[in-house]
Amino acid sequence: MSAQLRELLDSIKPVDRSLEQAIQNRLDNLTKPRGSLGRLEELARHYALIHGSVSPPVPRKAVLVFASDHGVADEGVSAFPKEVTHQMVLNFLAEGAGINVLARHVGADVKVVDIGVDYDFEDLPGLLHKKVARGTRNMVQGPAMSRDEAIKAIIAGAEVAFETMDDDYSILATGEMGIANTTPASAVTAVLCGKPVGYVTGRGTGIGDAAFRKKMEVIERAIAVNGPDPSDPLDVLFKVGGLEIAGICGMVLAAAARRRMVIIDGFISSAGALTAYCLRPHVKDFMVAAHQSIECGHRVQLEFMGLRPLLDLDLRLGEGTGAALAMGLVEAGYKILTEMATFEGAKVAEGKLPE
Repeated sequence: MSAQLRELLDSIKPVDRSLEQAIQNRLDNLTKPRGSLGRLEELARHYALIHGSVSPPVPRKAVLVFASDHGVADEGVSAFPKEVTHQMVLNFLAEGAGINVLARHVGADVKVVDIGVDYDFEDLPGLLHKKVARGTRNMVQGPAMSRDEAIKAIIAGAEVAFETMDDDYSILATGEMGIANTTPASAVTAVLCGKPVGYVTGRGTGIGDAAFRKKMEVIERAIAVNGPDPSDPLDVLFKVGGLEIAGICGMVLAAAARRRMVIIDGFISSAGALTAYCLRPHVKDFMVAAHQSIECGHRVQLEFMGLRPLLDLDLRLGEGTGAALAMGLVEAGYKILTEMATFEGAKVAEGKLPE
């Protein structure tokens, strides 16, 4: 492990809960029955605790979309060709993708990160150049990347997150793009969570039965060929992971180190968050699970980390779309905490409201 990564991990501490009762008292004294706004109150409390204030800052929101290619796409595990990765990056930059629409809807900015796309992008507005390699190698033939490349991708993801937080963004959301990336996400999940491949593998972009069977076979072969060590998250990541998964891992670690909320999107994003969690379990204190994907492995990931998703909308697009929607709920909780009147302020008798 590099000194830089070790320093990052050592800087992550649990959330300070000394103000939890004061925050709860504020929520309980708002003009409503106690707990009647359910998980919105939970989100408000979580956001305030992370910032260590009963009056936390107004949320400023950014979605970080990490893009990378995968050598395992050569095995025919996706319904789309590899070229779609760089084409979708250009679509993100043109603000025409699903994440752009939903980010605009909730007032979030989108930052697109080339961490491993097999394409040479020009210097385009909105594109962050953090390329570690031109995609991973085919993991059925050996490790997807070197250990050094995995660490470089983690550090690159952390750097993007730190740079974003330096611009006063207080909520980050994970996003990703990479054709075939549900295959490494399934492999990482199977190994780290100790589950059979068939239990954590879904149909990704919507592949048919034959391709689905092949996908599971490919993942089984990759795990057998590489023998990733479940007790060493970095070993798992470099052998059967992806560069965008590593970047998201770094982003989550950085958010926790800087004490900022990070909203985790779907299955691939959660593979990155899972890796971060296995490296430093305290990151859980700063994470929010945006939604429950229809990818079967997503439930396994969230249960392993002890996270309860906010939404269940049958989403499977990725890009950060579910996380963008969840950002709106966090902001709603923040506004309840900071804008709603108290019983004393509104001159309402607390005992007169129904329980």
